[in-house]
Amino acid sequence: MRKIFRSRQTLIGSALVPADVEVDTESGLITAVRTGEELRVALALDASCDAGHSASGSLVINVPDEVIQLPANVDCHVHVNEPGRTEWEGFASATEAAAYGGIGTIVDMPLNSIPPTVDSDALAVKRAVASGKIFVDVGLWGGAVPSNLGSLEELWEQGVYGFKCFLVDSGVPEFPPLDGGDFARAMAEVASFDGLMIVHAEDPDVLGAIPAWSSRRYTDFVDSRPPEAEVRAIETVIEQVRRHGTRAHILHVSSARALEPIAAARAEGLPLTAETCPHYLIFDSENVPDGAAEFKCCPPIRDPGNQRELWQGLVAGVLDCVVSDHSPSTVEEKTKGGGDLAQAWGGVSSLQVTFPAMVDAAAEHGIGLPRVSEWMSAGPARVAGVAGKGVLEAGADADLIWYEPGREVAVDGSRLAHRNKMTAYTGRVLSGSVRRTVLAGKTVFDGHDLAEPAGRLLRRDG
Repeated sequence: MRKIFRSRQTLIGSALVPADVEVDTESGLITAVRTGEELRVALALDASCDAGHSASGSLVINVPDEVIQLPANVDCHVHVNEPGRTEWEGFASATEAAAYGGIGTIVDMPLNSIPPTVDSDALAVKRAVASGKIFVDVGLWGGAVPSNLGSLEELWEQGVYGFKCFLVDSGVPEFPPLDGGDFARAMAEVASFDGLMIVHAEDPDVLGAIPAWSSRRYTDFVDSRPPEAEVRAIETVIEQVRRHGTRAHILHVSSARALEPIAAARAEGLPLTAETCPHYLIFDSENVPDGAAEFKCCPPIRDPGNQRELWQGLVAGVLDCVVSDHSPSTVEEKTKGGGDLAQAWGGVSSLQVTFPAMVDAAAEHGIGLPRVSEWMSAGPARVAGVAGKGVLEAGADADLIWYEPGREVAVDGSRLAHRNKMTAYTGRVLSGSVRRTVLAGKTVFDGHDLAEPAGRLLRRDG
């Protein structure tokens, strides 16, 4: 069966234009995209046909005039936590939230599940627990820890998209960091099979020099993770990229001071990419209430001037994409210590609301919807190497969303699909929302209800 999604406003490349997106629902692929004169000819032919069908017999689905048709978003930084910490989040709840939020594909981090995704057995366990319960497509990252160095290629051959490592304590004992020697060995190993290393880049020596602290003040937490920690760690990554030629990606850049070394490395031609997250672009440390653990994340949300520079780096292309770093926990973990930010779990829960929140924030900076879509669809797909995602073109996966700019929503954390409802976005009024999410040509979310879970477990091509 073929369907045509016909819209007056479809994002093709960087422009919103009238377009037909034709889909083969058996393969789940886009078979044709018609714009301009080709579209005018198709409309003329279809004018004499039965209502709801094209001249070729395809079912025509007319997108409402007030709605914009976009490629579904891709979020390559999501902590699902299942198995082992499924009470924090699980594949069913995470992918339900993704579908509501216009995300057609997520790539799950190798922690904080137990076991972490660091060997073939753990990878098989994670795929088994996800099977049959996912509403959107799901890929998996592998992990690089001291105990699995020398065997990373086996995970790569089994279809993980790359390897996450920490240079500092990860927060969970089963996923230890790589010290300097281990990191160098890991980078050499990943380079040997042209894999991808993704790095939580904070320097252990800088953080280790910070005195022990206990406080409800958000500024005290920020001071405990200074920009220098990011900068020095990123310089360490760049040194190893230059030495081994390893493809590397810097996760969740929060400090604008990191933009200069990243830009210099890219100008040098090194295979380095970097991401940032909506919470760094939307919130600032001066407006985070003390004791508000829902805003705690590592690295931290910083000051307004830093935020402005991050936006500049994103617009300039120093940063490649915007992803959620959805890292929830139970309310008990987030409120541990009664607001003492030294004890609270670090992570922002946000998967369902990141896209509309980013659209609003970008508009305040004079940036339109097409650019935001690029940062949150094609950009993450390109960085993670998720083939066929994030674009509307023939041969790509038929993953679409309908976004209605004037459909206002006030965020109520208690009504989000996230398993745990505590989020920094509660109370934020979004000026638009996702009205439909289409996966492989079939509607997953129709603006009211979800279809049965039919997402696919993805494996890296090649």
